[in-house]
Amino acid sequence: MNLEWITYSHWDKNLWNAVEPIYREAFPSGAKTEQILHSMLDRGIAQFHIGRVHDVIVAMAVTGLSGEGKDPMLVIDYLAVDKNQRGQGIGRQFLHRICEWAEKEYHVKGIIIEVEAGTTDTHAERIHFWERSGFILTPYVHQYIWVPEPYQAMLLPLDPSIIIQDEGQSLFQHINSFHKKAYRQR
Repeated sequence: MNLEWITYSHWDKNLWNAVEPIYREAFPSGAKTEQILHSMLDRGIAQFHIGRVHDVIVAMAVTGLSGEGKDPMLVIDYLAVDKNQRGQGIGRQFLHRICEWAEKEYHVKGIIIEVEAGTTDTHAERIHFWERSGFILTPYVHQYIWVPEPYQAMLLPLDPSIIIQDEGQSLFQHINSFHKKAYRQR
């Protein structure tokens, strides 16, 4: 399957209209609003990625950098594949493209995501996807004050010098730093 991969660093309303159904289906509650996503791109703190097959959008992601200086990390804020396209390897191919882009453009040392720390089959399937893609699940469970579900961090080390020296708390420092920038008013 030939996946066309495109990164946007500016807001495009038509693109958003095409991607929004995938985003809303994958993240029905607790997802950032259109206004916040728009602001993140306008302020240059996030990138919007899409995957297309034959001009049909099949995947989307929102990413941003965390960490200054010699150890930048990429935070994948959202990544989703159209529900009708799942199970065909699109997610792994799309993630691979994001990893290549992040290494080339920003020389990131690792990629961080957060996953719901639930016990449902859906939670297990999501964690399994990330583990098959090389991510390491950390044991620390983080409870945000503004959302009911707890989260765990996962890391894909892209540099052998990057090792998790705690139970995942340090990864949440990166995630929380990114979230603070995302929710901050200009």
